[in-house]
Amino acid sequence: MMRPGFWYRKPGRLLRLIGPLARGVAVSRARARRLEMPVPVVAIGSLSIGGTGKTPTVIALAQRLAMKGRNVHVVTRGAGPPLRIEERRHAAEDVGDEPLLIAAFAPTWTAGNLAQGVHSAIAEGAEIIVLDRGLPDGPIKADLNILVEDAHRGFGNGFAWPLGPLNRVIAPGVAGADLLVAVGSEAAQERFRAKWGSAVSCPIVTGRLEPLPTGMEWAGLDVVAFAGIGAPERFFATLRGLGANLLRTQALSDHQELTPALLARLDKEAQLRSAQLVTTEKDAVRLPRDYRARVVSLPVRLELDDWAALDALLPAPV
Repeated sequence: MMRPGFWYRKPGRLLRLIGPLARGVAVSRARARRLEMPVPVVAIGSLSIGGTGKTPTVIALAQRLAMKGRNVHVVTRGAGPPLRIEERRHAAEDVGDEPLLIAAFAPTWTAGNLAQGVHSAIAEGAEIIVLDRGLPDGPIKADLNILVEDAHRGFGNGFAWPLGPLNRVIAPGVAGADLLVAVGSEAAQERFRAKWGSAVSCPIVTGRLEPLPTGMEWAGLDVVAFAGIGAPERFFATLRGLGANLLRTQALSDHQELTPALLARLDKEAQLRSAQLVTTEKDAVRLPRDYRARVVSLPVRLELDDWAALDALLPAPV
């Protein structure tokens, strides 16, 4: 999804005039009675449209719960009846790239009806659920609501779609949250707190997406990089920070189809430049199996500055 430039600029006079009306429409959204589940639920969502770091947060939390001995399953929205994803059997075009990636770290379900997905996970032994893309006013009542936001972009111009980059107006959207995870550099975190700290009524925990050591020697490596994530430029910046020599970067829209023509062009360019093709972990799961050997993926993991603040809020076993 391409984001209009005005979403991240100071609101003009027209937006300031119609903003209150837009906010009224957003706030008047009907809220259905939320369903209570028989096991604890941790919902991870975002007020912002597009990539903010939700998937790395889901993975990090699922891993942390598993390390604490909790039988954790992840449930995310998909099409049709509840489906437990099997890495070796399912493809990204069938179940989505993010659920397929998460399934490498924890049992993961997609479901058109999230409540049915949760009950299916419980039937398979889940003792705690991480609800991907869950929001405080969503259909399932969560024991812990976590918002994940990109500290670099913040809340943009502060308006809800289509006037801005948010799927909820800030005040009511944050009201039901127990914690906000701001993802970004130290400088970005300072800007986020200065601009938006007063609008966030819940505690803020800071974190960064750190490259996972894989033994790959990036320093001086000639690279042709491509990324179809929410913020491709930050992936490219990470590669540069590791010392890679980026000869060409191809920024794709989030979840953009990796067509044979696109992949052939990237492959040809890498060969002509004697460069290594590199992409993100999320994009790698969408590559055709016979193409994956040509591409190196750079995995990243969420590192929180204060895990204790989140641990203190985690629901106890039932």
